[in-house]
Amino acid sequence: MPICERDQGGYGPLEPVRLERMTGNLFGDQEAVKAGAAEALTAHCDGGSRGNPGPAGYGAVVEDGQGRVVARLSEFLGVQTNNYAEYAGLLACLKWALEHGYKRLKVVSDSELMVKQMKGLYKVASPGLRPLWEEAKQLSKKLEKFEMGHTLRGGNKEADRLANEAMDRGMGKKPGVSGASGVGGVSRVSADAYAKPPVGPRQDPKPGGSGPKEPKLVLEGYVKDGVVHLLGGELPDGIFVKVIRD
Repeated sequence: MPICERDQGGYGPLEPVRLERMTGNLFGDQEAVKAGAAEALTAHCDGGSRGNPGPAGYGAVVEDGQGRVVARLSEFLGVQTNNYAEYAGLLACLKWALEHGYKRLKVVSDSELMVKQMKGLYKVASPGLRPLWEEAKQLSKKLEKFEMGHTLRGGNKEADRLANEAMDRGMGKKPGVSGASGVGGVSRVSADAYAKPPVGPRQDPKPGGSGPKEPKLVLEGYVKDGVVHLLGGELPDGIFVKVIRD
């Protein structure tokens, strides 16, 4: 589902990439899905951007009334903002429900801003987000019942994982190399690349000792919910890091 609008501050799309959308359904055929179209769906969606704006993607998990997964949605969005990606995930859930004949939908997101904007509690001040908000409102009115709910990030783990896999695909990385979606304060991760953690207190090599000191590796990253997520590169397990706030 390509989305053409871009949030304020976006820099447009990256070089052409393969937009990938994953869907899955456990019923085996479309007739079984249509048979349950009268029941309410619950969709957990998440969106993120590595850089804000930066490489962005969304992920969503759609469940039926019995908690069975009927679809998993994921797409890389090019260079966009975090809030743009959150709305892209919401729009994907709304369109999937309508395309498959469902009339009742509850969307759960860890974006408090988007949830309160959809509920009318916050105004949509961003010119880039306004068209996405308007489209979401129009699509939600086509449903017999629509709800928005907020959860902390821990309640949206699979959607978060799918969003990150979308970003990884778009950036040409292996899934799981980078961290979670969203953007907090940018930090610099300074790491000494030991293959294994040292035993006992760390000591710098003495002059004339055996071998030169390992060079330092500096990687850029951002913080969300107290966790540092790298924007590029990866670190081997078991190393010690020092985080220096810029």
